[in-house]
Amino acid sequence: MFELDRSQYPQKKADGTLDIDLTSGKYLKLWQGPQHPGITGNMAIELTVCGDEVVDATTHVGYLHRGFEKLMERRTFMQCFPIVCRICVPEPDFNEYCYAAAVEELAGLEIPELAHWIRTLILEMGRVNSYLMYLGGQAGAFGQGVIGQWTTYVRDLMLDRFEELTGARIYHMFIIPGGVRDNLPDGFAGRMEETLREIESVLADVDRVMFHNAVFKKRAVGVGVIDTAWLDSYGITGPNARAAGVAKDVRKDQPYLVYPELDFEAVTGKDSDIYTRADVRRRDLLLSLDLIRQILAKMPKTGAVMTKLPNVLHWKIPRGETYIRGECSRGEYGYYLVTDGSGYPRRVNVRGPSYTHSIALFERMVINANISDVAALLVSLHTYPPEIER
Repeated sequence: MFELDRSQYPQKKADGTLDIDLTSGKYLKLWQGPQHPGITGNMAIELTVCGDEVVDATTHVGYLHRGFEKLMERRTFMQCFPIVCRICVPEPDFNEYCYAAAVEELAGLEIPELAHWIRTLILEMGRVNSYLMYLGGQAGAFGQGVIGQWTTYVRDLMLDRFEELTGARIYHMFIIPGGVRDNLPDGFAGRMEETLREIESVLADVDRVMFHNAVFKKRAVGVGVIDTAWLDSYGITGPNARAAGVAKDVRKDQPYLVYPELDFEAVTGKDSDIYTRADVRRRDLLLSLDLIRQILAKMPKTGAVMTKLPNVLHWKIPRGETYIRGECSRGEYGYYLVTDGSGYPRRVNVRGPSYTHSIALFERMVINANISDVAALLVSLHTYPPEIER
């Protein structure tokens, strides 16, 4: 059996850092990124390698729009709204929901029932879009570029539905404090069903070409395993936790909106490697398609979608604090909002899963990985960098 030679690997200094002497010729420093396209393109990884194995890694962020939390402290509650959706570009709607729900709780606002249904619909539509982008990125990390072309096509169809509903394709700004901006347009359910069927058709092809591909299995099975002992210490949630067999899903654990009215179970795996995380997300995507159908079938057809708001230019919210959470495509997403009775938030803290998954966890998992697997490993953790530099 081949035995790895660790004699040239760096020893730890007294302060716990690695003793890496780049002038020795034993080590080489490489930079992966930043490049804008892709799942993780807005961040850079500073790699130190010995041969083709990683011995140290440091993540660097700040290459994209950032500083959202401080910006919100200088804006009125309604002026904050166009800011929050920029924190996660591929899936902005969870920021809209969490911020709106936090404001509503502190302001004592009651939301119409129909608005709850439409909000849930929008969140599941956003989850579908996020997973479709992820699948293309994960396949692309292993050289399967055609998968990204397929998923981009059907993701564009879902963006058509977003544009029809909200008037926008990327930043929807549709879930606002008090409810949502409008009801569903006439014939929306029928057009959505056509989109869902097209997505299912493409996902069947993705399953055959990606998940039954010998090369993908060879490079993904058994690679990047997350130890279940790490879940709590690293704050691992969402598909990264569920692929390890732990059914962490805020939709089931602490139900919100109309999720208690829907019939579903959290999707889990057991092997906790790159392949399993990809498969959990593929199956969770299919679950979202089913949830969208359930929502459209069960939701009221008429009713109010907005509650009456005070003058938002002079809106002062009583002193208080709250934490609102939801289950986005990457795990628990939360907003901690503090108010002091003025017309501005006193403090906003955004809990995005990308920070814990793609800095602390990734920097541990990538050690001793082959440099050819770094991109696949990072994509498998599903990162959106603006959540980190917020």
